[in-house]
Amino acid sequence: MDALVASFVAAFLGEWGDRTQLLLAVLAARTARPGTAFAGIAVAVVAASLLGGFAGGALVGLMSIRAAGLLVALALGLAGLAGLFRRRMPDPGSLRLPLILAAFVMALAAQVGDRTPFITFALAARFDAPLLAAAGASAGALAACIPAVLLGDTLAKAVPLRAIRLISAVLFLFAGIATGLSALRLI
Repeated sequence: MDALVASFVAAFLGEWGDRTQLLLAVLAARTARPGTAFAGIAVAVVAASLLGGFAGGALVGLMSIRAAGLLVALALGLAGLAGLFRRRMPDPGSLRLPLILAAFVMALAAQVGDRTPFITFALAARFDAPLLAAAGASAGALAACIPAVLLGDTLAKAVPLRAIRLISAVLFLFAGIATGLSALRLI
């Protein structure tokens, strides 16, 4: 259960003002079919979360609990650092593909190397719960995308994304430091 809750919270905080949420806002406004765009992005988010979860689950027998804790600390710290940098609204181009496929491809590309799958990977390795980590990350990321569906491209004007992104970055940095110190048994 720890993996589910931790990955939900991390993904929910990590996706505010991130590429996936911004992409959905642009697609929802540009196409006037936010449900279809959300469906494509949901499939990509679930796929990336499952990949991260099962990759982390494959490490369980290969590392100690202390090393897994340090991996989580690293993932949280890097998520915090990534949150300090501003994200621009993506340009989806001309959308020559069907909307659901275009949303899937663009969201999957945005998820590759993103902080949410890396945190999912680390939490799955730490708690030996790849499915729970993937489910929590998927639910958290998609919950953060709901305002983008509802508000479209006015999301950036209606919600203080920069403030939310910076506050979550600081929270990730503090959580990473605390987790690292705990893994090293210094606190």
